[in-house]
Amino acid sequence: MKIVIVGAGEVGFHIASRLALENKDVVVIDANPEALKRLSENIDVQTITGSGSNPAILEAAGIRQAEIMLAVTDSDEVNLVACLMADTLSPTTKKLSRLRAAGFDSYHDAFKINAPHIDTVINPEIEVVRTIERLMRVPGAVDVVEFADGRIKFVGVYIEPDSRLAGVRLSNLSSIIKENRPLITALVRDDRLIIPKGHDHLRSGDLVYFTSEEKNLFKHLSIFDKFVTPIKRVLIVGGGQIGYRLARRLEDQSFSCKVIEKRATRCDFLAEKLDRTVVLHGDGSDQSLLVEENIHDTDLVVTLTSDEETNILVSLLAKRLGAKKTITQINKFSYFPLMTTIGIEQVVSPRQSAINSILQHIRRGKVLSTISIKGEVGEVMEALAMPTSDIVSKPLKKIAFPKGSMVAGIIRKEAIIIPRGDSIIEPDDRIIIFATRKAIPGVEKILAVKLEYF
Repeated sequence: MKIVIVGAGEVGFHIASRLALENKDVVVIDANPEALKRLSENIDVQTITGSGSNPAILEAAGIRQAEIMLAVTDSDEVNLVACLMADTLSPTTKKLSRLRAAGFDSYHDAFKINAPHIDTVINPEIEVVRTIERLMRVPGAVDVVEFADGRIKFVGVYIEPDSRLAGVRLSNLSSIIKENRPLITALVRDDRLIIPKGHDHLRSGDLVYFTSEEKNLFKHLSIFDKFVTPIKRVLIVGGGQIGYRLARRLEDQSFSCKVIEKRATRCDFLAEKLDRTVVLHGDGSDQSLLVEENIHDTDLVVTLTSDEETNILVSLLAKRLGAKKTITQINKFSYFPLMTTIGIEQVVSPRQSAINSILQHIRRGKVLSTISIKGEVGEVMEALAMPTSDIVSKPLKKIAFPKGSMVAGIIRKEAIIIPRGDSIIEPDDRIIIFATRKAIPGVEKILAVKLEYF
């Protein structure tokens, strides 16, 4: 598979890195030689200096032979023109574009029909707001992925030092949890991914991923000592596009919401556009302002400024002053491993959201969606089991999935099946597959080859 990426920023860099490790033919275009130098020094990909909106540059990158083009620069306009030029040169190439400006929101569907033709428009700000809403609905979770219209959840929670599960061998869970146990799919320990077996032990500090039906979710969370704490009062620090989008969503759901924003003109805009949200002109890192706004009575503080160091500082300050929960926006991937160490567990990232949206359209086979899990150590994907596949009509324990992968859920029409060894996949089932980064090429092979197995 040949893929042309326009833009060597954080999103382009990490997408190129992921795809290069999977032995895909990747060409990256960027007008900034320094960005390309960083790329070529770390990743085995071809780089071309120039604008991705220039048809001659696209020709040099081999756009006519590319299956997919990703336009992920920081400029919406460059991304749009790149897609227009790519469509002119190679109409069969699948085009994905990142568009962040709210003014484009109502035109996403039109781009699929008209010029510039774009097969998929990715707006990371919309995806971040959805991620925040999912985290708000699942107490104690640091990652929440939804499938089957939310009826099946893939959830990540930390094992606390005083948890009754700390030190428990997985094969002995049945003695603690008598019935209706969640399917523990993965452990992340010291930034290492473990596909758990019966002899593995749960340890304090482990990030545990499990699969649960929505109806059993709160019961399963209580097993990990995570209990429902209703959120009523929300403080948003940062009234930019994401903060504004989130405030509008929270208004629709009748939350009590406040927004703190430093720019006076932006405050005027927010006050005009929002109906019930209290807009405060000030600095979210000002301790006296937070105390004045009764931060100790706030159920959730969401830090969404454009400066991630400020977001981290405000989240830590809010927790020290008594806020019950924080969600922090981070863009620098190098910061991710440090967050848990300094006491920040719930993190959202527009760039990570963009990458997740892109990956599902790159994966071969009948993949319906895919999400990277914490630290990009693996992916969880939803795929369709085709009638021609030899994985149907036999017990899972008799199917040789690639090492480092497993089926985490089966969706059969309206029924949700949390799989066991004797579970059987039937034709046209939607299946949830978890895979480590090393296992992804093998899973893709199963999904795409052998008469379209999935």
